[in-house]
Amino acid sequence: MAEQLAGLADDRALLGRTSTAERVADILRSRIADGYFPPGTRLSEDSIGGALGVSRNTLREAFRLLTHERLLVHELNRGVFVRVLTVEDVEDIYRTRALVECAVVRGLGEPPYPLQGLAEAVAEGERAAVAGDWKAVGTANIHFHRELVALAGSERTDELMRSVFAELRLAFHVVDDPHRLHEPYLARNRRILRTLEAGDRSGAGRLLATYLADSLERVVEVYRRRVGEDGTQTF
Repeated sequence: MAEQLAGLADDRALLGRTSTAERVADILRSRIADGYFPPGTRLSEDSIGGALGVSRNTLREAFRLLTHERLLVHELNRGVFVRVLTVEDVEDIYRTRALVECAVVRGLGEPPYPLQGLAEAVAEGERAAVAGDWKAVGTANIHFHRELVALAGSERTDELMRSVFAELRLAFHVVDDPHRLHEPYLARNRRILRTLEAGDRSGAGRLLATYLADSLERVVEVYRRRVGEDGTQTF
């Protein structure tokens, strides 16, 4: 036992660094999800490390974590880049979303449901639309689905979907007409909210399943036009 404890003592220094690296990864993941770093962007160690006030080793560990989540990619002798998704990636993201989001809605208990966060996300999207900020509408849409998943009250589900929604933002970045992509879902988000307010989880689940299928078709259509099947950008 003494030998094992000595080994753990040697690892003590890793605790602070790992904790900081995870916090840095959280920050960068959120920035990717909110659209600050488009696909293909090279992430400068010096610039980001300086802005966050963290060491190069800590930042590299954060990059490693996000590479494992498929948000970043390391290219030999070139650096670290925000990943460009393939069509297959987009299809897999939507499969995951349908499995998780629809299960959350179907699994809701008896109404009323805690819908304040969902209502705020709907209002956020509608305000952004009035302002003509369609990138912000896309961000609000992601917030809507994040709040929908949060209705499960499961930290594990929230954690699982956090990186999925960040990947989804990478797909949204490729869309050349965000107005056309996002506008139809403003009304659909509100309809899902009203259906849940009425306590009709089955109806909301049907609306959501159709919603996700339609969104997948629209996003993949754009993706095939703008990005090759292997993730090669054509714009």
